[in-house]
Amino acid sequence: MDAVRRQAPAGDRRPAGRQRHQLWRGIPARAVFVMDTRANTQPARRSFLSPAFVREMLAGHSALGLAFAALIYIVCLSGTVAVFTNELQRWEQPDAPVVAPGLSIDTITAVVANGHEKAKAEGAAHDLFVIGPSGSSSRLAVYFHDDASGVEGAWLANTRGELVTPIAAPWSEFVAELHTALHLPRTWGLLLVGLVGVALLSSLISGVLSHPRIFKDAFALRWGGSRRLREADLHNRLAVWGLPFHIAVSLTGALIGLSTLIVGVLALAAYDGNSEKAFSTILGPMPQADDTPAPVPDIAMMIRHVRTGSPDAEFVTANLQHVATAGQVVHLGMKTQGHLALSNVYYFDGAGQPLGDGGLETGSVGQQILGALQPVHFGWFGGLPVKLAYGVLGLALSVIAYNGVTIWLVRRRDKGRAQPGWEKAWSALGWSQPLAFAATALASLVAAAPPLSIYAGTMVAALAYARLAGDASRVGRGLRLATALAMLAAVAAHGVVWGIRPADPMALGVNAALVAIALILALPLFRKAPVAPD
Repeated sequence: MDAVRRQAPAGDRRPAGRQRHQLWRGIPARAVFVMDTRANTQPARRSFLSPAFVREMLAGHSALGLAFAALIYIVCLSGTVAVFTNELQRWEQPDAPVVAPGLSIDTITAVVANGHEKAKAEGAAHDLFVIGPSGSSSRLAVYFHDDASGVEGAWLANTRGELVTPIAAPWSEFVAELHTALHLPRTWGLLLVGLVGVALLSSLISGVLSHPRIFKDAFALRWGGSRRLREADLHNRLAVWGLPFHIAVSLTGALIGLSTLIVGVLALAAYDGNSEKAFSTILGPMPQADDTPAPVPDIAMMIRHVRTGSPDAEFVTANLQHVATAGQVVHLGMKTQGHLALSNVYYFDGAGQPLGDGGLETGSVGQQILGALQPVHFGWFGGLPVKLAYGVLGLALSVIAYNGVTIWLVRRRDKGRAQPGWEKAWSALGWSQPLAFAATALASLVAAAPPLSIYAGTMVAALAYARLAGDASRVGRGLRLATALAMLAAVAAHGVVWGIRPADPMALGVNAALVAIALILALPLFRKAPVAPD
């Protein structure tokens, strides 16, 4: 055996027992060592992506991420919260009636009639919009407005179709508007958010192409290494594990946000610049400019007409445009089980004559994709379990957007080109968002303060604190603790306003979730070992 060992290459470290086993099988040990050596000297398998292409993708990924990082992070985090819009509205207004899907025709007829009467009483009987309960909502709501006067109203109804209380959910509406339009003028806000979706989708694709081993190393987590390696592994692993979700929400978000631009291009390309005709092709027939008084449309007759072809179709929405005039049209949303769209829209004139439908359930591929955009983007297609999954994956996408910049800052520090000011500012921006959400929720409960003002003030205060703090780690720890305390304060304020056991059990569930999140944020800060810098 000593002779055999002398013949083996110096790099071989197999135990002697393994060598004896090979000899016992009649295979010379030297032959085994030679085969191993040859196998180890074979050239590594080349990636199908050239190193130059990977470098270009990585440079583009970094540049795109840095340019849009703040907006991507804000849109992703607010979108994660907006997934639970229905639950948050019930938390804000737990004394309002909860209505289950499957409304009777009598209830639908009553709520339309009562909504029209209320709109007339307030001088806003121009457009009437009724939203019924569905898989994503548990309320029966009526909205009305008048474009000329600017008067509008929003009410919640009970199971008998009676309007019982005005809608008062400023905080959840604020979060939804932040996600969809960043509280900019509607058209420009939607366009900017659409561009953010394009940037996010491009970053995801370039990120995958710039890391050829990203799927092979899907479970490689170097927690014991340097901070840059830890952050990079977290960034890449979260990106891979949720990649189908990330692509789906960024693509649908881009399409929703850029819808106005897309329709404009369609109008130029297919309708000689006639945007009204292009909109009517996608959104259905528009009302005529005829204000001659007419009866309120017979919604019951329209529902029965739809159910002749789809007996199990359930009411979702009714949009009565130019209601009670000769030029009115009705867009009736009805959902049939087994389809992803929130509803299919059926078009009727004021006399109840059908004018076609949107094809969102059984139409062309393009029509069905159009119907699937909103439910796929917000996770409004599978009840609370799907919403919870979207919440977790949306939070992961927010972390990806945030720590991408963190990786860049840590890399600069490792190279001796630290930017402590930018490190503190980025930490402040990151933690100011959950803090601002908690602060606006608290303010809407105790002072009815405008959420946008509180949101902007919280961000300014966080940046001012960052300027005074010693380093980014201290900024992160301070704002993290402030976020946890603000969440607990919001829960306490909710208990004072609505009682420890609110009428709607969903409010109790939201309070429990807020307490759990606050504890998750705060408890690590009190450990003896310091947490990783933010």
